[in-house]
Amino acid sequence: MDIDPLEMVADPADDKGEDAATPAQKSRRLNAAVAVTVALLATFMGICKIKDDNIVQAMQQAQADKIDHWSFYQARNVRQEVAEATLTQLKLQQAGQPAGAQAAYAEPIARYEALVKDQAQKKDELRKQAVADQATYDALNYRDDQFDLCDALLAIAISMLAVSSLTQLLWLYLLSLFPAACGVLMGVAGLAGLHVHPDRLTALLS
Repeated sequence: MDIDPLEMVADPADDKGEDAATPAQKSRRLNAAVAVTVALLATFMGICKIKDDNIVQAMQQAQADKIDHWSFYQARNVRQEVAEATLTQLKLQQAGQPAGAQAAYAEPIARYEALVKDQAQKKDELRKQAVADQATYDALNYRDDQFDLCDALLAIAISMLAVSSLTQLLWLYLLSLFPAACGVLMGVAGLAGLHVHPDRLTALLS
């Protein structure tokens, strides 16, 4: 069997065709990866946005409740002070009266003593409710910070992904996965109520 020497020589045109197709294939793969990643991140951002909006509404309600409770607390405090002043005045007047006339002061004194005690009790209840409202607000604000960081990190990741698609830089795509992963972590923490909160970064940005 004779061997044709021409068959042993590779066709340069074929090599050029394969070399030319490789960058195009890489570009398509990178663009597809970018598109899928952006779609997933955008979907996750939408879900987190809905939850964050609900948390912001709950924060506003907690803040309003706290203001109302402190306002009622001040009103109760004024009533208590007025009742105490009146009670003191009645006791002084009673002490200056003859023994036979002092009995007439017993009923109003008892009434004002009960009023002072009632206002003090209701005032303390309002104080506890206001403190609970502040605790609720702080807990919701903790989760709101998580969603804010999630939104910022995912926005950075999507921007890097867009640039990586334009420049066709694979290393930039891989680098964008870091803020994307951190953003997803913060979003999951906010959704699940996990205690993941970079306090220093939050304090710097707030």
